[in-house]
Amino acid sequence: MEDGIKLGQPAFAKLMFTLKTPVTQQNHKDYKFMEYEMSEIAPDIWAMPAYMTDEDDFSLFFIVTKIATGETVMAFATGTADEAGEFQLSQPMNTGAGLNQLNEHDSQRAENVLHFLNQISKANEGDWRMVEQDA
Repeated sequence: MEDGIKLGQPAFAKLMFTLKTPVTQQNHKDYKFMEYEMSEIAPDIWAMPAYMTDEDDFSLFFIVTKIATGETVMAFATGTADEAGEFQLSQPMNTGAGLNQLNEHDSQRAENVLHFLNQISKANEGDWRMVEQDA
């Protein structure tokens, strides 16, 4: 991760987490977070809850997909239920932007998610990079 940039800072919102290999049917269980595991919600697009509770309208999901550069990224999207009760995910956002939003709702969970991502990085399976714009 970029030196000196901390969770909650505006600069943190410009960080994107990239995976060295895509998530697939064969490896998706390797990316379990707490009791959650990745689910393929569309071809080559995977999602998993990062934060979802009955007590809070805010929810945040990991979104793993390839972007225009060909990189596989672990971004975030918020989840909402519409009037009919259908659950929808927002447009994906940079990893750092999603973590900053989560930090406003539950700083401990944001630290847990950050630790999860940093463990992937330490295992040399992913890395942080700075981006100029949102995903």
